Amino acid sequence: MVDQYVPGTCNIGPAEIAMRRRVGHAGLVATAVLAAVLLLLDAAPAWRLTLGLPAALAAAGYLQAWLRFCANFGFRGVYNFGALGHEERVAVEEARAQDRRRALAVAAGSVLVGLATALLALLL
Repeated sequence: MVDQYVPGTCNIGPAEIAMRRRVGHAGLVATAVLAAVLLLLDAAPAWRLTLGLPAALAAAGYLQAWLRFCANFGFRGVYNFGALGHEERVAVEEARAQDRRRALAVAAGSVLVGLATALLALLL
C-alpha cells in the first residue's frame, strides 16, 4: 500500500480511504433500500431509474477506496495522508494535471456504474 502522495495514482491515506469505503457501503445500502421500496410500492418502471443515483454514490466510494484516490481532491489539487480534514496543496502543475485526469476517470466510472444500474433496473 502506498503511504505517500503519488501524482495521478494515490492522494489519500488510511483515514480517507476508510471514509470512502463507508460512503460506498452507505450508497449500496441506499440502493438496496430504494429498490425494495420501489418493488413494495409497485412503482412505475421509470422510477427504477432513480436507482442510478445511490448506485453511482456507492461506486464512487468503493472506486476511490480501492484506487486510494479521491476524485474531489484530484480536481481541487490537494491530498491527505493524515487525519480527516488535513489537506495539503499539490505544488507542481504537472502533478495537478495528472490528478485531474485520474479524477475524471474515477468520476466517469462512477457515472457509468450508476447508468448501468439504472438501465438494468429499468429492463427488469
